[in-house]
Amino acid sequence: MGAFLRFGEYIGTIRLLPMDHGLAPCEKLVARHGIDPEMRHGSWEVGRLVLAPRYRSGPDSLKRCLFLTLVHLIENTDVENLFASCTPLLSRLYRRFGFNVVVKDASQEEGETYSLIHGTVPDVLRALAGTPEERRLAENILALRELSQEEAMA
Repeated sequence: MGAFLRFGEYIGTIRLLPMDHGLAPCEKLVARHGIDPEMRHGSWEVGRLVLAPRYRSGPDSLKRCLFLTLVHLIENTDVENLFASCTPLLSRLYRRFGFNVVVKDASQEEGETYSLIHGTVPDVLRALAGTPEERRLAENILALRELSQEEAMA
């Protein structure tokens, strides 16, 4: 669980759960729909992102919060893949953030259908990087990850 502060004021929260440990609700959807095990490697569920009403007016606040969250996650864990479940309306927004719908009608709860979405760290990080500084940071992080993976294989 994480929280977002802006000028000392809490403006939102997010929940991140490692997958394949029986903790993340998306695990049931992934298993039910036979998602490729390759996509499950180093996977985390992104969920319960809530922003204060005055920060919900556009995608920029959401994008920035997700970018900061992903940078923190990358720097502190082994993460390769991200999953979430969301309404079809939100899945369109998340596609702009580097996610893809892997199962359109993955579940139904209280009359609402939910899609299962997935994104790789490079795709999502690049899509979330909104400023030139964020793009440079994203590319530096990805280059360091690649170098670290190459060294681990050598």
